[in-house]
Amino acid sequence: MKGGSRLTGEVEIPGAKNSVLKLMAASLLAPGRTTLSAVPDILDVGVMANVLTALGASVRWDVAGGTLTIDAPEVPGAAADPGLVRRIRASVAILGPLVARRGEARVALPGGDAIGSRALDLHIAGLRRLGAVIDVEDGALVARTSGRLQGASIWLDFPSVGATENLLMAGVLAKGTTVIDNAAREPEIADLCHLLIEMGARIDGVGGSTLVIEGVDELRPVSHRTVPDRIVAGTYAIGTVMTQGDVLLRGARAEHLGIVLEKLTAAGATVDVGADGFRVSADDRPRSVDVVTLPYPGFPTDLLPQVIALEAVSQGISLITENVFDSRFVFCRELLRLGAQLRTDGHHVVVRESPRLVGAPVVASDVRAGAGLVLAGLVAEGTTEVHDVHHIDRGYAGFVENLRALGADIRRERGSAAA
Repeated sequence: MKGGSRLTGEVEIPGAKNSVLKLMAASLLAPGRTTLSAVPDILDVGVMANVLTALGASVRWDVAGGTLTIDAPEVPGAAADPGLVRRIRASVAILGPLVARRGEARVALPGGDAIGSRALDLHIAGLRRLGAVIDVEDGALVARTSGRLQGASIWLDFPSVGATENLLMAGVLAKGTTVIDNAAREPEIADLCHLLIEMGARIDGVGGSTLVIEGVDELRPVSHRTVPDRIVAGTYAIGTVMTQGDVLLRGARAEHLGIVLEKLTAAGATVDVGADGFRVSADDRPRSVDVVTLPYPGFPTDLLPQVIALEAVSQGISLITENVFDSRFVFCRELLRLGAQLRTDGHHVVVRESPRLVGAPVVASDVRAGAGLVLAGLVAEGTTEVHDVHHIDRGYAGFVENLRALGADIRRERGSAAA
């Protein structure tokens, strides 16, 4: 890509990656046909579809129409394909549904992005509270129950999204009442709750830090529309400010990006919220802002690389603090190749304004790092090559095509891993 173009126009925001994969796992809770709409055309959806297929489900994906139909079997398989599970972290979300539906599950320790340690201790401790016996055997979590799961009170030491989702999906079919305290509050959690309620689950406290679940005997398949992807919307919004552009993010929900939009406004952007999305515009070089990542409703860790790229071209000095994952700053090494002036210290990075960024070959280490490097390339002088863009394909549908439609000088090299 060549830097120097302003992003202008409008872009449609698809369903959320961080929601749809868990909605797919939840389909295992009800035998029969569940249909999901607003499904993004990303690699991780295909991998999760293969995970479900290996468990006995029939999956049909209308990519062009953005719909996914899952026919869950009466009795799903208990052992997930380890090769598939290790490809995406979200695959661990099948653990709760399988234990709840058939009383046993074998799920390989999952893979995903190289952004630091994400232990499954909270998943394991919570499922044990519900009555499951869990061991690690040959690199896999093996969970068993002697009967139906039993409701329990569970306190999460950290508001883990994955643990909240697994315990929520296990609890809806448990006998009695399950209470999850210090639950994650992300919009994607609420979306999962809404799907489960549509399926017949009884859940109180949706959107809050305490979820109260009254177990039911069975659930039914339904049709459900996936919540818009706030991380994709935030990525385009940050890119718009970096390029001093003007973009309408159609379908995006401003209420899911409160602190992000506050930071962009503090940086000098204008944000106008409408009935069907919001518009971001910027006329001048952005001003530096300090950012601290925290669980929702705090600043999302999935926008950290993008905001560091923003700070690299902003006026002044900013302090960025990462409180969720311990290896997010791997991205900074690549940004330095483009001329960014920054220094990391533990879970902090100090970013000073750069006279200019200059294009160079860089490598994406994960989904969000790849997006951050593309945004940096949009404002760098000369040509920037981002390699290993398969990572970006895991979370961004039509990223290159959308950016080109907004005016970016960008293309994907066919037969290579570069953009």
